[in-house]
Amino acid sequence: MKDENKKTGDDINSALLKKALGFDAKEIVEEYSSDGEGEIRLSKKKITIKSVPPDVAALKMLLELKTPISDYTDEELEKEKRRLMEIIRESENNKKEKTNCKEKEDP
Repeated sequence: MKDENKKTGDDINSALLKKALGFDAKEIVEEYSSDGEGEIRLSKKKITIKSVPPDVAALKMLLELKTPISDYTDEELEKEKRRLMEIIRESENNKKEKTNCKEKEDP
């Protein structure tokens, strides 16, 4: 039961994040007509891509749903610390790689 609630919560957070950041949506309109023999066939198909702008209300709700740090357990804090440290390490490695590539390219 707890796993189902977590999955639903993750789905909600993902949907809110998508809405908060904005996205492109594909809209498909199909028109069918009957041919002379009584069969229904696709006669027109129109595909439109619409941009949905970022939504401030969704962003606000997303920020309000975040758990305050004071509510985290020690294990959760340690896990978050490790995750953030890994992101920092990856960022530093990427910067070093870019610097090394530029040094190799410069004559």
